[in-house]
Amino acid sequence: MAKIKTIGVLTSGGDAPGMNAAIRAVTRAGIYNGFNIKGIYRGYDGLVTGEIKDFTTENVSGIIGMGGTILKTARSKAFMTKEGRDKAFENIKEHGIDALVVIGGNGSLTGAMKFAADYDLCCIGLPGTIDNDLYGTDNTIGYDTTLNTIVECVDRIRDTAQSHERIFFVEVMGRDAGFLAQNSAIASGAEAAIIPEDSTDVDQLARFMERGIRKSKKSCIVIVSESPKCGAMYYAERVHKEFPDYDVRVSILGHLQRGGRPSHEYRCRGGHHARTTQPDGGREKQRGLLRTALGGYSL
Repeated sequence: MAKIKTIGVLTSGGDAPGMNAAIRAVTRAGIYNGFNIKGIYRGYDGLVTGEIKDFTTENVSGIIGMGGTILKTARSKAFMTKEGRDKAFENIKEHGIDALVVIGGNGSLTGAMKFAADYDLCCIGLPGTIDNDLYGTDNTIGYDTTLNTIVECVDRIRDTAQSHERIFFVEVMGRDAGFLAQNSAIASGAEAAIIPEDSTDVDQLARFMERGIRKSKKSCIVIVSESPKCGAMYYAERVHKEFPDYDVRVSILGHLQRGGRPSHEYRCRGGHHARTTQPDGGREKQRGLLRTALGGYSL
């Protein structure tokens, strides 16, 4: 394997608080260890179009507490094609990039795995997604901040729910994973959480209405994982029809969950992901944050 001299870093997919801390750590640790750093803008699209710039410590000054990503992000249709990946690899060679650090979620790291396999390129993945749905890590970059954002919102919604004796269905992100819904429900004292992992034949709403609401308590909070088929609106409409005595409202938190300044955990640990990630000859690695240690896992 040729000696690695230049590392490219990009963020891809949905933004997550703490991505900037990881970019900063990759840049600063890389320069400290003698590597050249290249910032790749707009995710894999930037690889295809050649939006690649030299990065110094000045580029990452003052960003540790910022949400979003200074490198911007996008979901690239071009990179999904063989022609797009060929063009991306040409740009990598043109800019002298020997290794690639990809900060993103499931789709982003899948792209990195395929890219590494097809072009024999050293790729390292840092798990950056609010959904916390990646193997090999207890908590992904962005998850803790988003969880705290949801809990703060639910605390405020509860004030109104209690004042008006209403049932609130609060919809949160998470895609196919119920980590955000379940843990925010526990932390906020919600009466129930409806999550995609609970895929039994039991009607979750009926069970909740039968057991979860006492006759003396007409206000409550139910956290629901987003779903195109049975999200918060679906359950609210069912309550209107099946339990007309209850006053029901829906609050969809949406992209409010993505923004905000990263929590202490990912200002420190998001950077720790990156600082402990040095190209060591492995062609495809994911760095995962475990409760006891940091380890590298094959993608």
